[in-house]
Amino acid sequence: MRKSVVAIVGRPNVGKSTLFNRICRRRSAIVDFSEGVTRDRKYEEAEWAGHNFVVVDTGGIIPRSEDKMDRAIKFQAEVAIEEADVILFIVDVKVGVTDIDMEIARILSSSRQKVLLVANKVDNEKDDLEVYEFYKLGFGEPVPVASATGRNAGNFLDELVKLIIPVADENLEDDDSIKVAIVGKPNVGKSSLVNRLMGEPINIVTDIPGTTRDSIDLHMTHFGRKLTFIDTAGLRRKKRIKYGVEYFSTMRTIESINRADVVMLILDATDVISTQDQKIISYAVRNYKDIIILFNKWDLIEKDNSTPGEYIRKIAQHLTFAQYAPVEFISALTGQRVRKILDTIITVYDNSKKRVPTAQLNDFLRRITNKFPPSHSSGKHAKIYFCTQIETHPPTFVYFCNNPKLITVHYRRYLLNQLRENYTFAGATIKQIFRGRDNEPTD
Repeated sequence: MRKSVVAIVGRPNVGKSTLFNRICRRRSAIVDFSEGVTRDRKYEEAEWAGHNFVVVDTGGIIPRSEDKMDRAIKFQAEVAIEEADVILFIVDVKVGVTDIDMEIARILSSSRQKVLLVANKVDNEKDDLEVYEFYKLGFGEPVPVASATGRNAGNFLDELVKLIIPVADENLEDDDSIKVAIVGKPNVGKSSLVNRLMGEPINIVTDIPGTTRDSIDLHMTHFGRKLTFIDTAGLRRKKRIKYGVEYFSTMRTIESINRADVVMLILDATDVISTQDQKIISYAVRNYKDIIILFNKWDLIEKDNSTPGEYIRKIAQHLTFAQYAPVEFISALTGQRVRKILDTIITVYDNSKKRVPTAQLNDFLRRITNKFPPSHSSGKHAKIYFCTQIETHPPTFVYFCNNPKLITVHYRRYLLNQLRENYTFAGATIKQIFRGRDNEPTD
């Protein structure tokens, strides 16, 4: 099921980021796929009353400013608005309605999304009386909240969930196909690959980055297995964005990765592996998605027998956390090795669904711990007693030990590498959980 997307917008200094952190119940790390943008969107997954959704924080909007930074911030906010299902329009009760609030209200009034007006900094009952001024913005009764202290946060989240539930119902997916997200920077050949796989020109293909207008799910069958390709190339309704349409659509990629079983990262074989590529695939790994890496435009490379090995070493250097992913060298333009991708998708997906019997797993655990016992710099004794696989897709292994804190990062990586070496999990992102005697898990 696709998670609903909630965008937080408003003018500067109304408390958007504070509310963002309050909703997410943490001081969120900034995760940004885009390069060279002055002030980017922040996003985080959140949950309330059993409902999961993605929250996007944006910079303060100054609609008519010609300042370069203000324009960049406004662009990022416009992207968030276009990609959102629900918009939280934040205003400041201490300041009252401003001209900028009115201008933002005019922008939002023409959007298709549901808008929840949130009056922030309502710290006490006296401030409650100031909320009614904001009716003039045209979005009904404002929801009062004090994001800094948490006052009325529960009621605010209840109101937000009321808007999210109908959207979530629309996003339900019950088909049994393998869902494959095609991700990568603009102009690496995502649309060309989709066209080649499907055998017909479904997407517009040009040398201008970001020319695909919509993301469409495409379905096919390969040797009896149903596949759904989620093409992430482009923003929705780009005509509403006046400039900068070449920027990568973060939320479209996040949405596609969240929905996917398998994530295919397309790299341009003629270009370097960028920070943007690293962050895209890092997000997929952290969300335990199956991974495949494609080097496209292989027909443009001067090569010999050692060239593939050189590119594999690039993966080891720049995408260390995804070295377990199968790597394919393709040309979407000529069709070189494109059909092999379909076999790789099915193999990787089946690897992720594999289950190792508990008895076999513990024989394996005894062998590798006897060969290289766990240790800790404190000198305290670390011991792993037992291991079992509790889930597939992702393959999830629980280790029972005397104290999870004594199992170091390096030793956890050793266990993971040994699992991959002894069992075929190519492309599957493995999840490890360590439980101590108090049953507190760590991963």
